[in-house]
Amino acid sequence: MENRPRRLVICLTGMPGSGKSVVARVAREMGFDVISMGDAVRAEARRRGLEPTGPNMRSLMLELRSERGPAAVAELCFPLIDKAGPEVLIEGIRSLEEVEAFNARYGRVVLVAVHSSPKTRFERLRARGRPDDPRDWQEFLERDKAELSVGIGSAIAMADHMIVNEGTLEELAEEARELLAKLRAKGLN
Repeated sequence: MENRPRRLVICLTGMPGSGKSVVARVAREMGFDVISMGDAVRAEARRRGLEPTGPNMRSLMLELRSERGPAAVAELCFPLIDKAGPEVLIEGIRSLEEVEAFNARYGRVVLVAVHSSPKTRFERLRARGRPDDPRDWQEFLERDKAELSVGIGSAIAMADHMIVNEGTLEELAEEARELLAKLRAKGLN
């Protein structure tokens, strides 16, 4: 491995609608560079001329992993992380293989999971209204199954820290701020 600056790399995982984007916003406000794995997949979709719909994003996510291996999306993020500062939050971890890819490239990373119930997540996704968000409960379940098929459940289960998000945005933001400050205080890996 070539010499890279020491950095604090936090990998953030959670099912769709669990609150990862709120944690990422808090990290950004605290001065972390934030890399979104979903944005990397959406950029790849644009490069391939695909609309960023839910079914297209799920298909592309699976196709990338089939073509390039289970850490394919993590590898799409390497150039962005390499340009980032000493504190980085990578939002959207989907598997332990991705965590291992980041560990191999950047040294020990910290895995944080955000958890919310399916009912809560479905309501949030419906309200959010991004093009790849589910239109109904069946599409929501299909999306969850696709996420689980690539190993997100294992990543959540193996997280170093867990944030349970069933309350308000303000409560989530405060809990995220406290955890990120604690991790920052522990220093770079």
